[in-house]
Amino acid sequence: MTEHFINRRRFMQGVAAMGLATALPDANAAPDAREYGGPNVVVVRFGGGVRRRETIDPQHTYSPYFLHDLAKRGTLFTNMEIEQLEGVETSHGQGTLYTMTGRYERYQDVGGKFLGQRFESKFPTMFEYLRREYNVPPHQALIVNGEDRTDEEFYSFSNHHLFGVEYRSNVLSLYRFKTYLLRRQIEEGRFEDSERAEKTKELAKLEALDYRAGGENRQSREIEAFWERWRQFYGETGFVNPRGDRLLTELSLRAMRELQPRLLMINYNDPDYVHWGDPTFYTRGIAVIDEGLQRLTAAVEADPFYRDNTVFVVVPDCGRDNNRLMPVPFQHHFNSKSSHEIFALIHGPGISRGVTINRMVQQVDVLPTIGHVMNFETPYAEGRVLEEAIA
Repeated sequence: MTEHFINRRRFMQGVAAMGLATALPDANAAPDAREYGGPNVVVVRFGGGVRRRETIDPQHTYSPYFLHDLAKRGTLFTNMEIEQLEGVETSHGQGTLYTMTGRYERYQDVGGKFLGQRFESKFPTMFEYLRREYNVPPHQALIVNGEDRTDEEFYSFSNHHLFGVEYRSNVLSLYRFKTYLLRRQIEEGRFEDSERAEKTKELAKLEALDYRAGGENRQSREIEAFWERWRQFYGETGFVNPRGDRLLTELSLRAMRELQPRLLMINYNDPDYVHWGDPTFYTRGIAVIDEGLQRLTAAVEADPFYRDNTVFVVVPDCGRDNNRLMPVPFQHHFNSKSSHEIFALIHGPGISRGVTINRMVQQVDVLPTIGHVMNFETPYAEGRVLEEAIA
C-alpha cells in the first residue's frame, strides 16, 4: 500500500470528523435530481471468493471467456488487493460492501447468527449516490442476489443520515420472490383457517427481516409486476427455474429486458461451494460465472438500450487461501496473502481497450471509478479513480 493512499485515508477520516456532512444538502429536502442518460453500469461480483490462479492466469484459468475475450475489450487490473488492515476481513459480505461504499470498515453481524454477515454500512452505497444525484427510480437500481446469502439482501442502503432508505436499491432474489408469492397466495385466498394463520405468520417473519425499511416491505409496482411474470413463466414450485448462479444470470437478463436498470450489481457466489470440500465445486463455480458473463455480454450487444452505452465492472468479493495442508481447500477466512489478492476488469464505452495494469490498486478504488463513469460524486469513499481505465 502506498503512503499516498494511507495519507488520503487519514485525510478523509479527518475531514469527516470535522463535519463534511454539514456541507451536503439535507437528504429530506426535495433533491434537484437530473435525468440520467448513461452510461449504464453492470457490476459483476466474481463472487464466492476466487484466486487469481484459476481466473486470470492463462495456464490455469477456468474462465476462458473472461480472460481471452472480455479482458481484451477493456482494462484489466491484475494486482488489485483488499488492504491488510486491522478489522478488514476477506469474506463475501465485507468485500461486497468495500466495493459498494469505497471504504474499508470493520463490520459486525447484527443478526445474531453463527457466521452471520448481516451488516449495516455507515456510509453510502453506489446506489444511494446515483439515486440522490439523478432521477433514477428504484427498479432501475438493482442488486441481484443469491438464494444462499440472505444476509446480503439488506445491503441495499446505508445508515448514513444524508442518504439511507429513500435512495435504496431494489433486490431481485428467490427470497424476494418467495415473499411476494406468499403474500399473493394469501391475498388470493389460497389458504383457509389454521393454514392461513400459519402462512400469515410465515409472511410476517419474512417481511420482518427487512426491519430497516421502516415498515415499507413491498418493492415497487414494477418489481411486483416482474415477479408476477416470473411466476407465470416458471410457476410456484421452484423446481423449474434455474438455481445457484445460473439463477442470477437469468434474473439479470430478464431484468435488463423488462426493467432496464441503469445500475445493476450481480452478486455471483457459486465458487463458495468449495466449503463442502470438493475442489471441483470451486472450479465449476468459476466456469458458471464465466458462462454468465458471456450471456450478459451478448444481451447487452443485442439490446439498443444497452448497446454502446454500458460499462461492465468485474471484481471479486475476496480471494482465497492457498494452504494445501488445510482439510478444506481454498479457504478465505484466515487473512492469508492470497485471500487479499484479487483483480478487476472494466470495459465499455469510454474505457481504454486492451490495457493491462500491474501496479497495486485497491478494491475501494472501484466505487470512485464507477462514480467517475456515471458522473456522480463519492465524497465518503476512501479510494481513488482508476485513471488508467479512462480512455
